[in-house]
Amino acid sequence: MPRGATSFYWKRIMTTIDTLPPILIAEEDRQQLQKLAQSALNHIPEVADELLFELERAEIRPSPGLSRDTVRMNSTVEFETDKGTRLVLQLVYPERADIAAGRISILTPIGTALIGLSIGQTMTWVDRDGQPRQLKIVAVTGHH
Repeated sequence: MPRGATSFYWKRIMTTIDTLPPILIAEEDRQQLQKLAQSALNHIPEVADELLFELERAEIRPSPGLSRDTVRMNSTVEFETDKGTRLVLQLVYPERADIAAGRISILTPIGTALIGLSIGQTMTWVDRDGQPRQLKIVAVTGHH
């Protein structure tokens, strides 16, 4: 099976269930995330492929052109899962990740699902058990 086949397969299934929401990514975030995803292809190919997929489909804008309601790197995001759990996490680069401190890496399925979304949007991701899950953005604060 070619690298990314599983990721691609799930994206195709999710696309038929519900159309993927449009996402916006800041140009400077895109550049850093592209490098990060490329460097992660050998050790976490599924997540790296997923991030590359999201970067490819995103509308890229200069930072000043992004709404404060858009999830960017270092944003603090409040979201609700399809199981009714409400979480508040900061989306960070892997070296700053610490789930106990409320910081989630972009190189996780949820982290990759969050990037570029805006308040009110819903996104599907595949959990560790291979099950499709949904999250809905409730609030976005702070871009450091």
